[in-house]
Amino acid sequence: MKLEYSLSQLDEVAKTLLEKSKEKTILFYGEMGVGKTTLIKAMLRELGVNDKGASPTFSIVNEYKLGNGSVFHFDFYRIETEEEAYDLGLEEYLYSNSWCFVEWPEKVSSLLPLNCTVIEIEVGEKGSRKLKMK
Repeated sequence: MKLEYSLSQLDEVAKTLLEKSKEKTILFYGEMGVGKTTLIKAMLRELGVNDKGASPTFSIVNEYKLGNGSVFHFDFYRIETEEEAYDLGLEEYLYSNSWCFVEWPEKVSSLLPLNCTVIEIEVGEKGSRKLKMK
């Protein structure tokens, strides 16, 4: 699936992605500043998370409670080795049957499940974003 969207369409895009995702682990690829965290915040709202959400750049993982479970948001930008992710129990999170949103998944590629939804984001024309979902 391919989409091009503006900031005003973000909530609609978030809803569509959650509905179309075949897996609860979603990997977000894109350059710094492309809008990965902004999209994830919209997805958190769509799932019913009341917390505004923040990038877990320094904490590596943020947990958000839902009525029937949790959502985990990972940002691996600052890790230097996959061992750091392994030590924080990444595999337990990924196999918990909870939503897991992963920024910078290329840093932990050998630890990821085979079945994940992949989202690639890039900047389009006039500030729009182009998104591919696999």
